[in-house]
Amino acid sequence: MIRAALSRSEESYRGLRPPFEPDGDTPELEALLGREDAPVDNSVHAAVRASLRALGLDAEHFGRDEWNPLGALVPRGATIVLKPNFIRHWNPREGESVDSVVTHGSVLRAAADYAWLAAGSEGRVVVAEAPQMDCDWERIREIAGLDELVARYARAGLELELIDLRREAVRFEDGVVVERTPLPGDPAGYRIVELGRCSFFEGSGLDPERMRGADYDPGPTSEHHRDGRNDYLLSETVLSADLVVNLPKIKTHKKTGVTLSLKNLVGINGDKNWLPHHCVGPSIEGGDEFPDARWIDRARSRATEWARPWLQRGRGVGLMRLVRRAERATRGDDFIRAGNWYGNRTTWRMCLDLNRAFLYSDAKGQHLESPQPVRRVLHLLDGIVAGEDEGPLAPTARPLGAVIASTDAVAADLVAVRLMGFDEDQLPILREAMSERECPVTAVRRSDDVEVIEANDEHGIVRRRLDEIECPQAFRAHPGWRGRIERRSP
Repeated sequence: MIRAALSRSEESYRGLRPPFEPDGDTPELEALLGREDAPVDNSVHAAVRASLRALGLDAEHFGRDEWNPLGALVPRGATIVLKPNFIRHWNPREGESVDSVVTHGSVLRAAADYAWLAAGSEGRVVVAEAPQMDCDWERIREIAGLDELVARYARAGLELELIDLRREAVRFEDGVVVERTPLPGDPAGYRIVELGRCSFFEGSGLDPERMRGADYDPGPTSEHHRDGRNDYLLSETVLSADLVVNLPKIKTHKKTGVTLSLKNLVGINGDKNWLPHHCVGPSIEGGDEFPDARWIDRARSRATEWARPWLQRGRGVGLMRLVRRAERATRGDDFIRAGNWYGNRTTWRMCLDLNRAFLYSDAKGQHLESPQPVRRVLHLLDGIVAGEDEGPLAPTARPLGAVIASTDAVAADLVAVRLMGFDEDQLPILREAMSERECPVTAVRRSDDVEVIEANDEHGIVRRRLDEIECPQAFRAHPGWRGRIERRSP
């Protein structure tokens, strides 16, 4: 059985302020960090701690000074990378905050505490993420309280490192790039990981010439996924780590249905234009950009393709902005475009490729010949306030009060999907991950393989089957997935 832990907390971050001090009984952290005043309750830190306990990490020492849960995964002196979801610094939905968009700083603080406990003062703890191109990193630092966390650990003699893994930031207006700014990126550099025929794109029938990535120029996207090549440019800081703590936000997603542990690895890239997001054209023509061949969708697709080379050279920006404004005024934002629907056959493959590249490539290079993953990962999902409807960028907040932990991404994601009221068999990113046998990204083959250990204040640690994890009311799926992934009552 593959274990996943589920713990509960209050269903909000209300009253929490950086640096998010733990307020409960945490004797294991006293010697490392000391104690500073905690003016309010911090149920989030307690929930993360409870999830690590329920996962059974260093179980024999729990409740004592020597309890060291992540020390069961890595030795002292290790390098531990914390990988949050910092996709964007705002939520465009009226009346909604960024709490449902990004991993909250209080979850990051709790993960960092136990990372430092394992690594010790001679080790390294690094926060590394490649947000969306238009994310303001300085605003993210402020929102997540990163600078306060750095200062808090500095007072304990520890240096928390922060790395924006992007090599370029852009500024959009009306959905069009109007400014580009080079960034230093990963100080350790990047590594090309070549999956070749071990890619999930092998045998897919998808045409590399139709593949489109995150920028205007389709050349790099097609170039790195043709003729048996399937290449990804990944952060060397991440790949050289002894342990990666993956910290996704539980929310819906326009291209994969959900964005959880498996999807969060998009943020370890050095060039997101190497990542295929969709294939041009309707499904009846071999694409997955939109579901049918309505003239208006065809016309939009052709106009977009015509505009790409001009926009790449910085020309026609004003005209394209006017077109986008007119489109928004006449069609709104709910129509399916750019592969934002359940028929997307591209993005889930790209995400599973990233997981395979990540799991089978260690500090010394690629190890696709290994029958088992060579990398150690802990997945900690932030579901205190989750996101529904138009995720991942404009979700509506869904208070959930949950933290999920597992060393298996699919096990963690299955628990999250059940809490969301969705059916994993209707989500290709999960269904196909469980069906793959060569270089597997999970040990889970069916839902029965997962044992859920729930940390419950009333009953302590309770073992449950995955089928016992229920959602009273299913999350509202993204419009392109609505009515397709909701779990039906038996």
